Amino acid sequence: MILRDRIHSGSIAPLERLNIDALARELGVSPIPVREALRRLEAEGWVRFTPNVGAVVSPVDSTTWEQAMVSLAILEGAASAEAQQNLRRSDLTRLRKICAGMEEAAARANPLRFSQLNRTLHATIVARCSNAYLIELLDQTNARLDRLRSTMFVYLPHRSEEALHEHVRLIELLETGSKEEVEAYARWHKLRTVEAYRAIHQANDKAIAARYPRPAMARVKSDQAVATS
Repeated sequence: MILRDRIHSGSIAPLERLNIDALARELGVSPIPVREALRRLEAEGWVRFTPNVGAVVSPVDSTTWEQAMVSLAILEGAASAEAQQNLRRSDLTRLRKICAGMEEAAARANPLRFSQLNRTLHATIVARCSNAYLIELLDQTNARLDRLRSTMFVYLPHRSEEALHEHVRLIELLETGSKEEVEAYARWHKLRTVEAYRAIHQANDKAIAARYPRPAMARVKSDQAVATS
């Protein structure tokens, strides 16, 4: 489905309004199939209908996404360490070529291409992991993340440049580092994205609070509730 793909890829941002008539004109169909498609997406959790606004893209479930990413960091760290001893010279060459492609995608401000190459880079590493059960858990976690959002680089553009430097260091460790160094760094690298998202989330919360401060009476009642709890 075209709309699901756009939401999934991040080309339609969370909380962006989905105008049924405008989408129908763009897709060359009547509003009826668009409305039906949006209702299906609502049932799948991609869209929600808001009073006086209409259909909007559902926000990212930050708690679920963070939990999945933390799990992925642990699993990918372990898988990368297990894969190290099986990596070939051709694998390391390919990883450096992927890094070059990611650098080009970042320069062209193409977060979707960057994300695709990012997944390819890590998949190339863990493909050499001989622990089949670990790979199965990784695939399951990646599939869950894909259902939440295919990429966070759309929402964290500054993270791309940081990730580039981290990938270079990860490849160096895969080539000359110890197994323990690879596992720790690969795990840390993934958790950096979680930290970046948390920072953005907290900054947005502060901006909203500053823009829409609670009335004085509400603050008094809240303070009283805390004092008596």
